[in-house]
Amino acid sequence: MATVDRAQKPSFTKSLFHGQVASELVMPFPLQHGEDKAKTERLAAAAREYLTTSYDPARAEEERWVGDDTIRDLGELGLLGLFVDEKYGGQGLSQSGYCRVMEEFGRVDGTLSVVMGVHQSIGTKPLFLYGTDEQKERWLPDLAAGRKLAAFVLTEPNVGSDAYNLETRAERQSDGSWILNGEKRWIGNGDRDVLTVFARSELGHVALIVEGGSEGLETGPRFDTLGLRANRLQRVRFNNVRVPAENLLGEPGDGFRIAMNTLNNGRMSMGTSITGGMKRFQQLAIEHTSTRRQFDRELIDFEMVEDKIAWIQTQIYGLESMSYLTTGLVDRGDADFALESAMTKVTASDVGWYALNRAFQLHGGTAYMNDHPLAKALRDFRIFPIFEGANDVMRAFTALNGLKALSERLPDVKSISVSDPAKAIGVLAPYVRERVSQRLRPEKLEGAHESLSRQVGTIGEQAARLRGAAEGALRKYGSKVQEKQLVQKRLADAAAGIYAQVATVSRCSAVIERDGQLASEAERTVAINFCKSQARAVNRSFRALEVNDDKYTHQIGRAARSGYPFAL
Repeated sequence: MATVDRAQKPSFTKSLFHGQVASELVMPFPLQHGEDKAKTERLAAAAREYLTTSYDPARAEEERWVGDDTIRDLGELGLLGLFVDEKYGGQGLSQSGYCRVMEEFGRVDGTLSVVMGVHQSIGTKPLFLYGTDEQKERWLPDLAAGRKLAAFVLTEPNVGSDAYNLETRAERQSDGSWILNGEKRWIGNGDRDVLTVFARSELGHVALIVEGGSEGLETGPRFDTLGLRANRLQRVRFNNVRVPAENLLGEPGDGFRIAMNTLNNGRMSMGTSITGGMKRFQQLAIEHTSTRRQFDRELIDFEMVEDKIAWIQTQIYGLESMSYLTTGLVDRGDADFALESAMTKVTASDVGWYALNRAFQLHGGTAYMNDHPLAKALRDFRIFPIFEGANDVMRAFTALNGLKALSERLPDVKSISVSDPAKAIGVLAPYVRERVSQRLRPEKLEGAHESLSRQVGTIGEQAARLRGAAEGALRKYGSKVQEKQLVQKRLADAAAGIYAQVATVSRCSAVIERDGQLASEAERTVAINFCKSQARAVNRSFRALEVNDDKYTHQIGRAARSGYPFAL
């Protein structure tokens, strides 16, 4: 499948760093329609029926595997090849449809959602995106039917977030085959059937399909994890494994790009799976606080209880909006969605964790019992801010890409000498004071409903502030901005908060247009409340760029490396 370099596609978030609001990319909201929507609803209903009647998360955790019978059943229901073309036995869903069905897995069991995500979002996805017709015909039918499971084999003992510097090596042979040597770890489905393996070679990074049972392929022992205990997480070793020439995905040198684009796609289903989990947490919290009485009142009648439930409700709405606006960017096919995918993943894994803690708190000691579903969720959810791109790394990724895009529009910044940024900044200082002090004229999100005009105004103002803050960081630090991670974090959080508001306004506008303002009033209330909370958070991020304790943080952090020194 031919793919267009995402650098050639427009990016909404990069436009925000320019102070622009690219309304044409996000308006109107991509609500599903037609056969894709109908098929999605049928498959989501089938998943919900099966998972609530035939699947036992506690049993899966106890047996430490979701079960081959479960995999077989899900395959027969058509739930293992959701985005795979129908001609290969899949359902042919859009990215939005796929992620909507994945929400059902997240609602029932975080572990099963991970197993499904590993198989489809990142295991099967490289074949779907980059495989030749022959490769797809060879593997996709079995993967879509559940006769085989797929794995994404990237992480190594010494390589995690720095995925470019792989140590696993692939040597090309005279007949075009490859000899693979190295070790990988934390590989879901690593002991199964179709492994997409990433390695370095003299020709650049490569992506190779390795079949389970290949000579020289070793797996195990299995990792003993805190949560996701029904997920088979393996060590994988390659000892002179010969990989046929026809098992190369793309061309030599494409491997890193294939890995990153696959992860960009995979992060979106994590967002919707977490949304499903949050809906379950809310349901459990409402059921408990509506039946538990203290001080002659149901718990749900107390304001601090109501506050937590309302917060979860609002955050679900915002996260849904972010997630499905991002999947809509994928379905458009003409937009770069890498930064939106990263921001959605960070937001989902952070907010999902906070929602879980609130629901847990509302249950009191009941949830602390090991057999309670929230206790299991607590063990399972803790990994989400770490894998498929650790959240700190994703924040840096977002900010640095945004800063790079802005620098390319500023010739005097682009030409700053990397070897002497201080000198260049000194030369630019008079211009900096004049340019950064100017307030950019806010752009407007076009197409939003008039009842959301105040939120639209805030979005425009904050996009202008993001541009000013990003430009200020570039001029203040020059090339050293790459090392200023606290600056990066604040810029990334501001960008994510603005994008969340855009997604929410876009969605609510589409719903009002479809259903009418009166019928949509409850939804509008939630949307406005979410936007207000996000706007406040964005303002805090901007403020922290100017007023902070970074100086003391650095001093204390360096001193603390030798331990805690203060005695009473």
